[in-house]
Order: sequence, then structure tokens, then C-alpha cells
Amino acid sequence: MLIGEYSSKLGEKNRTALPKEFREQFKGELMITRGYEGCLIIVDKSRWQELIKTIEIRPFTNTDARNTKRFLIGGAREIILDAQGRFVMPEQLKNYAKLITDLIFVGIQDFVEIWDEAKWNQKIAEIAKNAADIGDRLSELKD
Repeated sequence: MLIGEYSSKLGEKNRTALPKEFREQFKGELMITRGYEGCLIIVDKSRWQELIKTIEIRPFTNTDARNTKRFLIGGAREIILDAQGRFVMPEQLKNYAKLITDLIFVGIQDFVEIWDEAKWNQKIAEIAKNAADIGDRLSELKD
């Protein structure tokens, strides 16, 4: 299970390293794409295929389905890790997430989010401020 927060840096040549704790959990080739709320997500190919299947159940004629495909699939790239777990961040994804230098990798069970550190600190403060209300709303959901 992919869990935890880890700091990293984005170098001059747009290189960063996927934390070792996550590298050990992923199987095979990796995909990176736009995430919601201004972050990026990394998944391995098997999880990527599962994600694609959930999108494919909606008809092509559905605008939200097309826009989701554009957003997730249109921005996706395969990434290759070197021996130290480093990879080159695609320029358009770096720009989308407004990544500068300081990064936070966040494990979210079956995928990893990449945030600009300042943006992550704002997001987690917002979540913490509303955590009790979020918990209450979730407890009201029916299975």
C-alpha cells in the first residue's frame, strides 16, 4: 500500500527521484498524468489499466467522459526510472502543477500524488481545518 509523505527536489534538468518507499511498492512501468486540484499522479501500468476501465464504462457521447479522458489520458506520459529512482518530469505536467523546486510525494493507497510543497501545505491545512466536517459527511454516505 502506498502511504506517507516524502520531500524531494526538482533539479535544473527537470529531474526528481521517486521515493524508495514508493519504488518498492510499484510493479513495472509507471505512468504520470495530471491529477485533480493541481497535483500530478503516478501509477503503475496495472493500476493505470484499472483507471482506464473505469473511464471506459461511460459512452463517448457523454461530455464528462470525454473531458475526463482528455484530462487524464491526454496528459499522460510513461516515465522511466534510472538506477537511483530518478526520472525527468515532463514539461507540460511540471507547468500544470506549477512545480518549482520543493516537491511533496504523497502516497494515496494505490497511487502517488506529486505536489509543489507550498501548494501541498495550503491543501493539507485546508483539509485539517475541515477534517471533522468531512468525516461527518462521509459517515452519512450509504454503501
